[in-house]
Amino acid sequence: MSERTGFVQVYTGDGKGKTTAALGLALRARGHGLRVIMIQFMKADPDWGEIRMAGEIGLDVLQAGLDHWVIKGEATAEDLAAAAAGFAKAREIVLMGVHDVVILDELVTAVFFELVPLADVLALMRDKPQSVELVLTGRRAPAEIVAAADLVTEMTPVKHYYDAGIEARPGIEF
Repeated sequence: MSERTGFVQVYTGDGKGKTTAALGLALRARGHGLRVIMIQFMKADPDWGEIRMAGEIGLDVLQAGLDHWVIKGEATAEDLAAAAAGFAKAREIVLMGVHDVVILDELVTAVFFELVPLADVLALMRDKPQSVELVLTGRRAPAEIVAAADLVTEMTPVKHYYDAGIEARPGIEF
């Protein structure tokens, strides 16, 4: 493959669709023969639909989280260790430059919950190889990440069936 320019994309906001948009990009990239990997922060369920199907399209997915919700300011040592290990692996993968597209799903959320230092994410955005397309997802992207990114899409909720009490559905939300 010829040398290509990779950008930093950020999908953020309170609306539904951040991970879904990243998975759509992964599907498109795989369709063009690009090497894609996704590391999911704050997620640890191997039964999610994207995990089940990833192998069939050649999408490697690693999960870097535990099986419980994290409360801002109350992260446990185990939460911090899982996020640190996930970020160390993500940094290694990005800097190796073997993958054309690296998706760091919920990394922005992990920054908000103080599991991953903002400075480390900004350094990774700055230091990534030119050929790597780096995609970050998660709510509440800080201004520094927005400023450092090449593309930022904010998902804004207009109407959602959650508000009517509808729970997350397999195959649609996870």
